[in-house]
This record gives sequence, C-alpha cells and structure tokens, in this order.
Amino acid sequence: MPATIWVDADACPNPVKEMLFRASERKSVPLVLVANQMIKVPLSPLIKMIRVSSGFDEADNYIVEQLMAGDLVITADIPLASDAIDKGALAINPRGKVYTPENIKQTLTMRDFMEEMRSSGVHLQGPNSFSQADKHAFAQSLDKWLVKQS
Repeated sequence: MPATIWVDADACPNPVKEMLFRASERKSVPLVLVANQMIKVPLSPLIKMIRVSSGFDEADNYIVEQLMAGDLVITADIPLASDAIDKGALAINPRGKVYTPENIKQTLTMRDFMEEMRSSGVHLQGPNSFSQADKHAFAQSLDKWLVKQS
C-alpha cells in the first residue's frame, strides 16, 4: 500500500494545500485532509476530506490513529509532529521544516519554553506571514519525500 499524506488542514495555508493537490495527482499518492470544518478539495479518487468534531485536538487524534509508518504528516502542530514521528511517519510543517527523530525533542522543548513565556505575560512576536520563501522551502521538502516514494 502506498504511503499516505495526512494534512492537519484547519490552519494549513492555501498555497500548501494547492501544492499537495497537484503532487497527489502527479505522483498518485493518497492525500487526506483532516479538519473540523469542511474544506473544498478537488474531485479525485486520491484526495479525501475528513471532517472531525470541533473539540480540542480532534483532527490531531484522528490523524495519529489512522497514520501508518512511512506516511507523511503536514502540520505546524509540534506535538502532532512528535506523535507522528513516534509512529514511524515523517512530519513537515507548512514552511518546509522537516521534523525528525533527531530534532523533534528539541523542537518540543523550545515550543514548551515559548508557551511558558507567553503564559507568564511575556509578549512574543508571532510567526511571520506565509511567504514565497516558505512556499519554496515546503515544495523542496515535499519533493524530497515524494522522490523517496518512487
């Protein structure tokens, strides 16, 4: 069975979704978008939209339950990326950062530290808006994974 691309789709930028739609069709890779709201997807036997209830982490939990070792998870959610890696999947964020067993613990630690800073009242700058450089970095990371699937 071919590897599947799972997308934590609620916060996934549209340019990333568009790239994923094209890649799924071009490489015949199943693509599943999971969100707590309906997201328009192209009519394709390879592309599915799964709507989950709007509870906390519902989409994340669904993805973790369904994914298999070797699958790819697209998410900006670091705990979800960590869970995916624990199950033998690869995770890429929409800005092209590849999460691996070698870097996920450090990334989680930094996320938790920043969360602690925010909750203690320190005002931190949020992420920059999604840029052409982010789009390019994501395309490169996705292409590397797709090449390994061929």
